[in-house]
Amino acid sequence: TYRDLNIWKVGIELVKDIYKSTEKFPKQEMYGTVSQMRRSAISIP
Repeated sequence: TYRDLNIWKVGIELVKDIYKSTEKFPKQEMYGTVSQMRRSAISIP
């Protein structure tokens, strides 16, 4: 399946990294920049 592909696994790791990185952003960015970055990230895989 597509989930067995290495590129899929790399994409999932990238999403996890982005989510972890955005946890460190200021709270006032949570509904702006952080939200956009997270929505963009989950469209990758």
